[in-house]
This record gives sequence, structure tokens and C-alpha cells, in this order.
Amino acid sequence: MGRRRALVVTAGIAVVVDFVLWAFVPGDFAALPGAYWLMAALAVVVDARPYVLADRRASSVILPSICFTFAIALAWGFVPALVVQLAAVTVAGVRMRLPVRRTLHLAVQHAAAIGAAAGVAAMVSLRIGPQPDWDDALLTVAAAGVWILARYGLAALVAWAGSHRRRRRARKQSVEVLATAALLLLGPVVLATAQVGLAFVPLVLLALHAVHRMVRSTGESERAARVDSLTGLPNRRALQSVVGEGGRERALLLLDLDRFRAVNDALGHRVGDRLLVEVGRRLADVVPAHDLVVRLGGDEFAVLANRVDGAPEARRIAYHLAEALNRPFAMDGLPVDVTASIGIALQDAPDADCATLLREAEVAMYDAKQRGDQVAVYGPDAAHHSPDRLALLADLRRALREDAPDDGIMLFYQPQIAIATGEVVGVEALLRWQHPERGLVGPEELIRVVEPTPVMRLLTGRVLHNVVAQLAAWREAGTPLRAAVNVSARDLHAGGIADRVEELLHEYGVPADLLQLEITESALMADPHRVLNTITRLDRMGIAISLDDFGTGYSSLQHLRRLPLAEVKIDRSFVLGMSTNRGDAAIVRSVIDLAEAMGLRAVAEGVEDELTWRLLAAAGCHAAQGWFHARPMPPADLAIWLSRYRPVRPGPAPLALPTGLG
Repeated sequence: MGRRRALVVTAGIAVVVDFVLWAFVPGDFAALPGAYWLMAALAVVVDARPYVLADRRASSVILPSICFTFAIALAWGFVPALVVQLAAVTVAGVRMRLPVRRTLHLAVQHAAAIGAAAGVAAMVSLRIGPQPDWDDALLTVAAAGVWILARYGLAALVAWAGSHRRRRRARKQSVEVLATAALLLLGPVVLATAQVGLAFVPLVLLALHAVHRMVRSTGESERAARVDSLTGLPNRRALQSVVGEGGRERALLLLDLDRFRAVNDALGHRVGDRLLVEVGRRLADVVPAHDLVVRLGGDEFAVLANRVDGAPEARRIAYHLAEALNRPFAMDGLPVDVTASIGIALQDAPDADCATLLREAEVAMYDAKQRGDQVAVYGPDAAHHSPDRLALLADLRRALREDAPDDGIMLFYQPQIAIATGEVVGVEALLRWQHPERGLVGPEELIRVVEPTPVMRLLTGRVLHNVVAQLAAWREAGTPLRAAVNVSARDLHAGGIADRVEELLHEYGVPADLLQLEITESALMADPHRVLNTITRLDRMGIAISLDDFGTGYSSLQHLRRLPLAEVKIDRSFVLGMSTNRGDAAIVRSVIDLAEAMGLRAVAEGVEDELTWRLLAAAGCHAAQGWFHARPMPPADLAIWLSRYRPVRPGPAPLALPTGLG
């Protein structure tokens, strides 16, 4: 009913305005020749098929009638052209079912453009005769340029006044201006043709059809570039475009499907693709029309929610989306359960860019995974989002991308010693960064800043590359060593780490058994199924997997049974206290016994004195690392240390712990 009323109002306004213009200058219309009436009729007819670029905003509409109304303005003045243009705009608005406000906006733009062009023609006394000369052609181009400046300048002014910032894609705008110029410059040709014979004027419809095909082809190409080919949803490029238009009180919700890789592995990629399509449909069904559902790629979706009043409402929307996904999806008769981790970024400023919102939402999403929550909101006041840490993160990102030889990113290696024989069985790679202003930044601070962000992938890639290159150098020198590298939850969730490791081992010709990856219990608990898929593939490649900091997390012992682990590392907090605290000593012995029963190596971290070394030997621990044997050192220093090191077996352990222990 509202649409019908809008159409009636639009048509009524056009009729009234045209009648008023007719009433003021009835003599001018009575004296108009048949060419005018023919072109007027064609102008109204052709606007039944307006050209639309990419969307339905009035500023993106090209009216083919301007070919005729521009010619009329040059030949018979402003008022006759305006009457025809208003009638044609009304037809276009009715055909496109535009609201009254947008139709009026379109009419005002074209009225201003015709007035500007007619003014230029009047000032230079431009009249297109049967034999126009070069001056007429140049003046016609000038009038067309003024028409374009008037229309699009007014549209830009209105857009700026409404949102203070409205970016439009340069490609779309250039095509729009090009098509407009083609139609305008076709007008004088039509006018000259009419003076030769009216029967030739309708032939211009063929040229208009060609312009229409060009505009439609461009629009289809633009839409295809902004749509995900699998789900039919808008893609990342569409999201960037919408966010770039500015706005306030919006929230970007990033959804990462949990355990999607398991569905692909179990049911195949065809079913996995169908599941993604169904997830997209379900999200689109529950999201209001004024919000945008986007597939970013892989198993990541996003929702750009408008009219969001703060974090509580954004959380409510996130839980609504999560609830919609909780209902099982029927795939070939099998119910498939889907859950998602959701990160939320709030857009408070109208000039926020899409990359920043996506980064913040991704940080929040990984925060949710690491805490075991389903929803998290990005908080700039959190400790790991402080200006100091963000500056450190920016410096590290720049260093990683520039990859300069003197960027200060380096690896130290700490030997791991077989307790029973005293032999060096491997090393652990430990990250250091010599910041140009802050000095040496330790691994704990680095990982704390980097892990919740996409920079973690860049850092892991650099570390893996350097470690594998170093393994190749040691092997070529005749001293092959096994090196252990810590990887984060983000690396394991991304899944691409297995491909990267495989490429590096092949590139440097390093056997897989010389590389070991260490994962933490927190990484395991964030998404056990996805982590299991990744490390199972690594295990099949021959990469040993170590569970780091064992005993400090909340993982179930079932993970030790299910995961393809080669060793467990006893956390230094227990090892440091085992010579002075009966509880710590009992925990260490229990972990060693458990590892032995499951066929895993037990490695103790933080061995700093001989007594602890002997106690570990008595408990049956396989290997140890710590300052008692050697500090972490650069590769050159490690080579010197290895040349001087002589294996030492531990002596007998004390029969009992010293008295007075807690």
C-alpha cells in the first residue's frame, strides 16, 4: 500500500509541476516543431528502462532520456527541456519503485544539470543547425561537461551533507560518467538528424541500446566481484564498500565455524560446501534487512549490524546468531551440529575503516576461543590493547614484512639433554627481538602481544623458516640436531601451518624427524577438534608433537590418549620447586609415570641445579633443559658450546628429600 501511495504522489507532483510550467509559457509550447514532440515522446519511453549501476541509490541511476532532453535544451531552451525531463524522471521512478524522496532527489539533480547546460548554451548563443562547425562541437562538449559537473556535484554535496563521508568506487563512477557523456553527446547528433528528417530520429534507439548493454555489463561485473560465488552472499569486497561509506552505531560480528575441518574430512568437501551454503542461508534468514551478511572466505562469516546501541546489544545479536546455528543441519540425512566463535568490534567513529574493524573482530574472536567462550567483544582498554603494546605490535609487523637482515628478530637455542646418558638430543628454539628503541624484548612479552592478532602467523612463518634453514646448516656441517618450535593456537586453527612446514622441509632438504612442534594446553582447549586435524596431519608427515607446559592448563587426560603426541614437557613451575616442595615433586613423578605408561617422552623444563637433575634421573625422566646445562644462545655460540661439551651422567639421587620441605 505504501509503495502504491508513493507512486501516486510522485506522478501527481510531476503532473502539477509540468502543468505550472506549461501555464507560464503556453506560447512557447504552441510554437514548438514536430521534432520537439517526437524527442519528448522518445525521452519518456526510453526512461521506462533506466540504467542502474550496482545498486538502487538514485545517484547511481543513468536516465537514457538525457540524450533527448539535452538536445532539447540546446535547441529550444530550459523550460521545454525541463518539462520533458520531469515527466521522464517520473516514469523512471515509477518503473524502479523509488520512494518519493529519491525520485525528487533525482529530478532536482537533472533539473540543475539541464539549467546549467541551457545557461551555457544561452551565453554563447549555441544553436545546432543543419551544418554545425567545429566551434559548435566544442561548445556542445563544454555544455555537456557543465551538465555532468552540475548533476554529480549536487549529488556529492547532498551525500556529504548527509554523512560527511561517502566513498564511491572509482571504477563505478568512471563508468557512470562515461555512459552519461556518451548519452549527452549523442543528443546533438539526434538534433542534427531531426533537421534532416524525423524518420531517422528513432534510429538512435539502437545506439541507446548499445549504451544500455555496456552499463548493464559493467553492473553485472561489479555485482559478481562483490558476491561470494559459493553462497551468493556479499563478499569481503562488498563489506569494505559498505563500511567505507561511513556510519555510526554499527557492529561487525565475525563468526568462525568450530570444527568445520572435521566435517570436510569426514563427509567430503562437497558436503562441506553445502554446509557453508546452508549456514549462509540461515544467517541471512535471521538477520534484518538493514544489516549485511558476508562470507569472508573459508569457514568465516561476518554480519555488519546497524543501529547497534553499545556492546550489550551487540552481544544480544551475537547470541541470537549462535542460537540460530545451534539447530542441526541435515546433510545427506545426517544431522550436523555447527557452533561458531564470535568476535565483535564496535564502530563508534564514522571514518572507521574495514581493515581495522576486521582486525578488532578477529582479535575478539580468538579471545573467545582461548577463553572457551562463544562471544567476545573487542575492548581497546584491555591490557593487551594498550597504546604501548599496539605500538610494539605495529613495529613487529613492519619488521616482519620488510624482512631486513638487521631487523633484530633472532632465535636462541637451548640444548635438551638426555638425563640417562648426558647426550644432547635436541634444542628448543626461543625467540628474541632486539627492538631499536626498547632493547631486548623477551618471548613472553612478544607472544602476549602478538598471539591474539594476525601478526602471529607472520611471526610463526619467520620462525619456522629460520629454524628449518638452521637445521639444514647443522646437517650440512655434520652435526644434525633436532629443534623444537613453539606454535600458537592461532597457527593451529588456521590449518595452513602443515602446508608451510612441508614446503620448508622440501625446500631445504631437511628430514621431518629433525623438526618438532610444541603446542600448549590452552591451544588444545580452544578448539580440540580443529587442533587434532592439524597435528594429525603433521604427525603423518613425521613431525614430532610435544605438549608444552603440561599440568598448568585444564585439559582432560583423554587428550593424551587421542592426540598423536611424542612427548610431554613438565612445566618449569613444578620442576623448580621439586627439590624443596613435596607436592611439586609428587606432581613431577606422576607426570613422568603417566608419560612412561603411554609411551611418551617426558622432558623437564627449568632444571637449574644438580639436585633437581638427580631427582629427575631417579624418577625416570627422559630429558631435561635449563640453565644447569646451558642458557639459550645464538647458533654461533651453540656451535662453540657443543664442541666443548662432554656428556655427564647424573650421580645417585638422595634417598629422601631434605627435611623441612612443604
